[in-house]
Amino acid sequence: MASVDRHDFVVVIPVADRPQHLSDCLASLVELCRRYPYEGRVSVLIVDDSRDAESITQHRALAEACSGQGLATHYLGQDEQLALVEGLPPDLRMRLAGVIGDHAPDAFHHKGASITRNIAYLWLNRLPADGGKRLYWFLDSDQEFRVNLETAGGEALDYAVDYLHALDRIFSETPARIVTGKVVGDPPVSPAVMAGNFLDDVLAFLAEMAGLPAEAACTFHGVPARKADDAAYHDMADLFGFKPAADAYRYRCPIEGPHDHAGCFADFAGRLNRFFDGEHPTRRSHYRHEDLMAGIKPARTIYTGNYVFTPAGLDWFIPFADLKLRMAGPTLGRIIQAEAGDAFVSANLPMLHKRTVTALGQSEFRPGIERSDERVDLSGEFERQYFGDVMLFAMARLTEQGYPASQPSPDAIAAVVDATEAEMRSRYAAKHGQIASRIARLDALFSDRARWWQRDARLAGACHAWRRFIANMQDNFADGSRAWQLIDSAAAARKAAIGAAIGRYRDDRAAWRAALEQA
Repeated sequence: MASVDRHDFVVVIPVADRPQHLSDCLASLVELCRRYPYEGRVSVLIVDDSRDAESITQHRALAEACSGQGLATHYLGQDEQLALVEGLPPDLRMRLAGVIGDHAPDAFHHKGASITRNIAYLWLNRLPADGGKRLYWFLDSDQEFRVNLETAGGEALDYAVDYLHALDRIFSETPARIVTGKVVGDPPVSPAVMAGNFLDDVLAFLAEMAGLPAEAACTFHGVPARKADDAAYHDMADLFGFKPAADAYRYRCPIEGPHDHAGCFADFAGRLNRFFDGEHPTRRSHYRHEDLMAGIKPARTIYTGNYVFTPAGLDWFIPFADLKLRMAGPTLGRIIQAEAGDAFVSANLPMLHKRTVTALGQSEFRPGIERSDERVDLSGEFERQYFGDVMLFAMARLTEQGYPASQPSPDAIAAVVDATEAEMRSRYAAKHGQIASRIARLDALFSDRARWWQRDARLAGACHAWRRFIANMQDNFADGSRAWQLIDSAAAARKAAIGAAIGRYRDDRAAWRAALEQA
């Protein structure tokens, strides 16, 4: 029987075509509960947005298996999601198209993470009240309920955080009503905004390798001289209030046992192309313990892969969901910051983020990514990142002016969006020039026939991986890339859509509250 003194948790996991990620996520939750028995109820809601029939079958089986291990798990399939949406009055559904989408019954998949979360909110809102305290915890399927620790021998994974008791304490002892955590491990951002600093690190690695004997024992070990701080992986960290890194980060070789520089070179080559899935092997963040209460700070950003709220928080749906832009969480965070004040906080409760599946060497599914045997096209994700930044920083400017409590005119909103896009274009263009220069330098250094890696037949496979990486960087970030063509062609329509979405937010909010009252 659940303790009346503890909060009950509903852990919500939206997923789209990621059975292996979901399996790892659920296994880590089961293990967390085994290691840290919790007195309140813990249940799971899996919200499936998959297109592949086999993925759907596997996700449903994983939900049943999780229930069999003692965690009551509800699988919210697309038929049940559709019933939730169609259960709303037709006029209300039409008013909520920007929040829950407007998808045909035979195409009710890949609706996007924001729409999927909002539909999950509708399901949560219909849970019967039982008189207890309840918390909703949203996360991403490519995360686990553990953290990575930096040790003298390398990175170690451990269940070092008792999340459930920590969150119960925060919500019991502070005014918090919505808490956001973060992630450690792989960065939560797109490669579109990490290419510059990653190239700095790759160039530094290759330049150092060029001056070392291939057969000598590897020297890329030991505790790094520099630790990756928050946003160290982000090319425009200053936009978020962080000081950009001035120097490159040195690669830390993970190979155990005796090996030489040629072995390290080959191992690094095997990791290079995972960058296009969001891994950053030189600037991984690690968990750092601190006192729980000392780590609670005012928040302005929601990490949609790790946020927790009371039932009252259902009022704050993910806004502008139909735009399918990145940065939806930070955009929502600005609105909550403006409205919730001290009730919106961040806490040092990060989750482990794993972009790729070991067996595949890449992610299972990411929207906006197109692949062939040798090429990765990031243009769709790049465009969603660019205009997601426009949306976020337009929102930041508007909330500083009193939005959403005060409603600017359509012309005033459009002016803010135009000015923000002009600033983003200037910043991205400046970074684009730097990236193009670094790609050229990397190509010249790697392709130099005098370098030892070019003369060693054993490294043919590694050199192919390096050439593939350089070619993909050129395709995605050099002059004339498809990403920039897509941004240019979409600019007018995207700005108009962002402005219209901001302008109708009050109406969306009113319609959303009406939908919540339908339960």
